[in-house]
Amino acid sequence: MAPGVAAEGQGGRLWAVIEPRSNTMKLGTMKARLPSSVTSADRVSWFAPPTLGWSLDATVAECRALGVDTEVESDLEALILRIASEARAGDWVVVMSNGGFGGIHERLLSALAAREGEE
Repeated sequence: MAPGVAAEGQGGRLWAVIEPRSNTMKLGTMKARLPSSVTSADRVSWFAPPTLGWSLDATVAECRALGVDTEVESDLEALILRIASEARAGDWVVVMSNGGFGGIHERLLSALAAREGEE
């Protein structure tokens, strides 16, 4: 999916969910480039795993300064619940990781389906 889907008239918001999992990301090698790489997203949720060797706080602050609605979460279940409760019909939720990301894909789909069943 191309960046800026929401801005191109596809409807909904583009919500990026990012786990910095690769060795390069864990070392913080590319952290200075991260804020500018997500400016096409309407919202960004960063997952801070315990193995991350640096704080995402400065990245979040710079994203906000660039006008991106963003937060960081260190608890995967809390992140899934946040997305499931705040996602709206038509949103594009894009999960980015080079690993299994704690099974977030299946867990998020289940949480969204459960929410739909409640409505």
